[in-house]
Amino acid sequence: MAGAIGVNLGIAIVEIVGGFVSGSLALVSDAIHNLADTLSLIISYIAMRLSRRKNTERHTFGLRRSEILAAFINSSLLIAISGFLFLEAVKRWLHPQNIDYTLMGWIALIGLIGNLAGMVILHGVQKDSLNIKSAYLHLLGDTISSVAVVGGAILMAWKGWSFIDPLITVFISIYIVREAFNILKNSISILLMSAPPGIKISDIEERLKEVEGISDIHHVHIWRLDDNTIHFEAHMRASENLSLKEADELRKKAENILVDTFGIAHVTLQIEPKGLENGCGSEYLIEPEYQKLK
Repeated sequence: MAGAIGVNLGIAIVEIVGGFVSGSLALVSDAIHNLADTLSLIISYIAMRLSRRKNTERHTFGLRRSEILAAFINSSLLIAISGFLFLEAVKRWLHPQNIDYTLMGWIALIGLIGNLAGMVILHGVQKDSLNIKSAYLHLLGDTISSVAVVGGAILMAWKGWSFIDPLITVFISIYIVREAFNILKNSISILLMSAPPGIKISDIEERLKEVEGISDIHHVHIWRLDDNTIHFEAHMRASENLSLKEADELRKKAENILVDTFGIAHVTLQIEPKGLENGCGSEYLIEPEYQKLK
């Protein structure tokens, strides 16, 4: 991550200077995008460090959700910057300026090489974290925009089409918004403790009811702590009165199904005795021998 930050910051400095010298808005937009990405990478790095801290009495889950918060901030920042670049492209379209196509092309080529290097650095780990994936997508967007700027410089030098410069900026902005919106939507879903995509509570309930000894399941809650860790809690009503040992065996059967079939990492189940309606299960499960004495 530190390597990717250094590469991106270097690219941004080179491109923003080259953009102002050459007069290319596309190059300036790419430079601003790189600066935003550098900030995003720094936020991602800080979040990664925070997420590795141990649990405390105040933060009983630790700070693992800091990475999700970083992904939310990064994607929001990308969308805001893309909107700004889109408006600047419209202004440039209405008021064209002279551009040094040769300088624009060489600077964009340097940016392309640097972005590719950053992608290589993060490629191996970006699948394991929404936070790192958001940083990786920043670099991917930079790479695509650098390719577009290089191609635009060649077209402008060949055909003299000055409108290509703001057009490239528009396409870059649209692409960035689309990619950032997916991350934003996913991070909001996690922060709001929504059910993970691809898992239906009704499917879980039906599967657990197939287990002999379970008559009902309710008070079901499922959410993601981060992009990889799913938590689940529920109350299960036994179909007959059970001993504590039998109840624990029933709980283990249900827990194994949740872990093995649905990929849930953290399971909390509460068994309620037969006939307890709308109860919290606190009266549970008196041993049969004690029941007879009572």
